[in-house]
Amino acid sequence: MELIIGPENHQPFDTDGTIPSNHLHNFEHASISLAFLIYAAFAIAFDRIKLRQRAAMTQLLGAVAFGQQLLLFHLHSADHMGVEGQYHWLLQIVIALSLATTLIGIWLPRSFVVSFVRSMSITFQGVWFIVMGFMLWTPSLIPKGCFINSEEGHQVARCRSDEALHRAKSLVNIQFSWYVAAMALFSMLLYLFLTKRYPEAPEYLPLVKEGGQEDDEDLESQKKLGESDSFVHVGRGIRAMEVER
Repeated sequence: MELIIGPENHQPFDTDGTIPSNHLHNFEHASISLAFLIYAAFAIAFDRIKLRQRAAMTQLLGAVAFGQQLLLFHLHSADHMGVEGQYHWLLQIVIALSLATTLIGIWLPRSFVVSFVRSMSITFQGVWFIVMGFMLWTPSLIPKGCFINSEEGHQVARCRSDEALHRAKSLVNIQFSWYVAAMALFSMLLYLFLTKRYPEAPEYLPLVKEGGQEDDEDLESQKKLGESDSFVHVGRGIRAMEVER
């Protein structure tokens, strides 16, 4: 959608068929979406086929998608020195956490903590994307001393001085720390709510096995007991004979 709806001509290529510089970021975002689309398609296919290693392979595809996302945001064609670059730099921390937990999930697929942290990091990515959309392209939310400038057909946040730029980056860092604290609070409250709403049922191990196995084991034990008793009787008979002699 970004490659078709976003451009004015509803196509991202130049007249000679090349990619213009003002549409590079559109292709970067589309490449990230393509990686997650491949992950989702194969995850559905693996579930339907019911492969034995589908969980590990799905986690591997997710790690590839997060790795590509991290790489493209690290090498993003947008400005890395401005306010938008600061938002992207902090976003890379969250993406790296999602990537790390996905890789760990390959070796620990049943770990609740790993799955929970990965889910919260993905949720935080979505929250941070929304925050970026509001803070970078809403004129009333631009930090003091900065403004929205039109560059190569895109709206970019710029600051009038280095002091204003440093202040704007510091505000982004403070904002990020607040959202981290809010996400930690939300995740813990969510965990408490879920544990209360869906309490864990105690697990009991049966002392005996069910059905025919139990009967078979009883018969075998009785046979062994009978054999041991017969040996005892034979031994006692032999001892009696020796005494009589």
